Amino acid sequence: MKKLMTVFFSLGAMMLMAMPAYAQGGSAAAPATNWVPIASGFGMAIAAGLAALGQGRVGGAACEAMARNPAARPAVQLALILGLAFIESLVLFTLVIIFVKVV
Repeated sequence: MKKLMTVFFSLGAMMLMAMPAYAQGGSAAAPATNWVPIASGFGMAIAAGLAALGQGRVGGAACEAMARNPAARPAVQLALILGLAFIESLVLFTLVIIFVKVV
């Protein structure tokens, strides 16, 4: 175990020493690409897509629950609306974070 810890700490020390080599400035002729807007678009697409999948599953489960027990409709409907609001709030939080990072 001690040998393994020594190897890991040695690798960590070598990685920390290599960091200044990558901090060197590049050539002035090549302009730097700003990847934040592109990555933000992908992040928003992933968040919206997964939220849509989640909302579909929540809606399907609520419909199935109301079909099995119609007397429990008010409780199921309340849980459905609350769940959909939480899922949509996560997408809105993603949108706010994207606006903060891009602007």
